[in-house]
Amino acid sequence: MKRIIYIVLTAVVLSSCGGGSNGSVDGVIAGNDLEAIRAKRAEISEQQKALEKDLQSLDSVIAALDDNAKLPLVTTIEAKTEKFNHYLELQGDVMTKQNVLVYPEMGGTLYRVYVKEGQKVGKGQVLASIDDGGLSSQLAQLKTQSELAKTTFERQKRLWEQNIGSEIQYLQAKTTYEAQESAVKQMQSQVAKSTIRAPFSGIIDDVIKDQGTVVSPGPGSEVFRIVNLTNMYIEVEVPESHLPNVTPGKDVQVYFPVLGDSVSTKVRQTGNFINPSNRSFTVEIPVPSEGGKVKPNLTAKVMINDYTNDNAILIPQSIVSENAVGEQYVYLVDADSTSSNAIAKKVIIQTGKTQGDYVEVLSGINNGDGIINEGARSVKEGQKVRIKNGE
Repeated sequence: MKRIIYIVLTAVVLSSCGGGSNGSVDGVIAGNDLEAIRAKRAEISEQQKALEKDLQSLDSVIAALDDNAKLPLVTTIEAKTEKFNHYLELQGDVMTKQNVLVYPEMGGTLYRVYVKEGQKVGKGQVLASIDDGGLSSQLAQLKTQSELAKTTFERQKRLWEQNIGSEIQYLQAKTTYEAQESAVKQMQSQVAKSTIRAPFSGIIDDVIKDQGTVVSPGPGSEVFRIVNLTNMYIEVEVPESHLPNVTPGKDVQVYFPVLGDSVSTKVRQTGNFINPSNRSFTVEIPVPSEGGKVKPNLTAKVMINDYTNDNAILIPQSIVSENAVGEQYVYLVDADSTSSNAIAKKVIIQTGKTQGDYVEVLSGINNGDGIINEGARSVKEGQKVRIKNGE
């Protein structure tokens, strides 16, 4: 029927512009009268406008009467409440408080190295020894002198207790003995510096100086690097705006891009100082070694749970539109529609936090509402739509 109407109207236009009209148009053009040509053009333009208006009226009636008219095809999703966890995404590096360079405490030749790279060592274990330059011999001599001073003091003490001898002799013997003991302890401390020991339990990560090298205290003379992987952590800078929501005990997901692996942990400690240069505070997050795979300075992506809603409604961000005044809206359909056809209804919504491709809806949508998903950008308020089967 619609096709027949178009054919009839086309014929009317052709008859008005052809036949007599076409002849009159040719006649007007042949007359070379500018005013007559303009008048003829205005006449034909008015006829065209009238025909277009009639076409629009007919199209409206056809759309209302024709049940087979082509409607926009859309899909819908049902609004459901679910638990929503929002994560603050940051980046940091793995660190450990037990990752140190071991320096010698005295100068001399590295006499012997007792460990090798990758070896596990315990706290206080001897790692290397330095030639003490004769300090051990001096210590032995001092010990001998100390023993003699001790014997002299003990005998003088017994005599003094029997009121034999003078007090000054007793005091001199006592002072000599104590001075010798102090000298022995001081020399023992010096000799102990010739032995390099592990400051804590860990793994020898690097043997920097070879046996026979001359070493001395200070920068550039480090002998070993020792690392303990049992107490590693990630330190990240968090903007101060998140201070109320990022607290000790918050859940954290840590992803290591290089390893392609993730671990779950919690915030261990938050800083008590806001850095004035970047308005942030530090957060410390412990991480396991994962069998030795996680190393210090390894890059990590940190996601801190800073917000949770147990009854949130989430919708794709792609279906949310915004009007001229900045209001966000989506289109709904009748949730209890018994046919595949429905009416699109625009509703203003208020959104909350976003995570990935989804956004939280705070108001405007209720549990169970049908939301237009695919085709949401091509429908209008009050427009009849066809819902795709199976959606």
